[in-house]
Amino acid sequence: MDRDRIETVSLRWLRWLVIAGFLVVTLLPFWYMLVLSVRPIERLLLDPGSLWVPFGELTVATYAEVLKSVSDGGQGFLTFIRNSGLVALAATALTLVIAIPGAYAVSRLRFFGRRQVSALFLAVYLFPSIVIAIPLFVVFTRAGLRGSLTGLVLVYISQTLPVSVYMLKNYFETIPVSLEESAAIDGAGRLGIIRRVSLPLAAPSVMAVALYDFMIAWNEYLFALLFLVDRPDRWTVSLGLSLLADGVEVPKTVLMAGSVILTLPIVVLFFAGERMLTEGLTSGAEKG
Repeated sequence: MDRDRIETVSLRWLRWLVIAGFLVVTLLPFWYMLVLSVRPIERLLLDPGSLWVPFGELTVATYAEVLKSVSDGGQGFLTFIRNSGLVALAATALTLVIAIPGAYAVSRLRFFGRRQVSALFLAVYLFPSIVIAIPLFVVFTRAGLRGSLTGLVLVYISQTLPVSVYMLKNYFETIPVSLEESAAIDGAGRLGIIRRVSLPLAAPSVMAVALYDFMIAWNEYLFALLFLVDRPDRWTVSLGLSLLADGVEVPKTVLMAGSVILTLPIVVLFFAGERMLTEGLTSGAEKG
């Protein structure tokens, strides 16, 4: 009995130690980045390893410099945030509009090659992005879309659509067919079944896919650089941050402020999405 008790207590403490270790590894880099972003550069040079900022040293001048327009002596991040927001929201919305009916069709309808569709979707990710970057660059240049945010949105859709369909398909397959059959008996058509039955039950998966698509579009760098390098007024946040990183005259505190601005929207969306996912998992059930 004592041995079982000792093992239970030990496992309980070990669990909390593992959780604490993961929290330190995950949160410490972000905390240090946040600390650097609110410290004056002269104080940072005197004590670069400090993880705490005295109240008297706190400053938001770095954020003001990052957000101000270039004409006002800043880095113009407000423009970059606007561009990234438009591209990420448009790519996410259009991906979901295409992926939801596509995933439903693959999970419910019977057609030739249905079993091979999932493998083809995943095969897209066997090739690194750089392999398709040059062909896309040539095609979009000839189509007159290089240098435009519209072209970048189309590129991101092509990157996120296959995995979005795959993730949604797997979730649609977990929804009992009997629920849809009951709705069909009540007179609902295929679109009505999707809108009133399948989509509400698939809310957790849709939310997860939307968050994934948004993160990809918000953080992506390679295609943004390739398509927008000669149009600074249409740069995204990731391109703007690379500009700060390459600038020798830019203080590292300003660079950290830009990094916080790039990271913070994703963190906020993740925690907001986590609550919505938890609520969605408990909604909808088959009565029997």
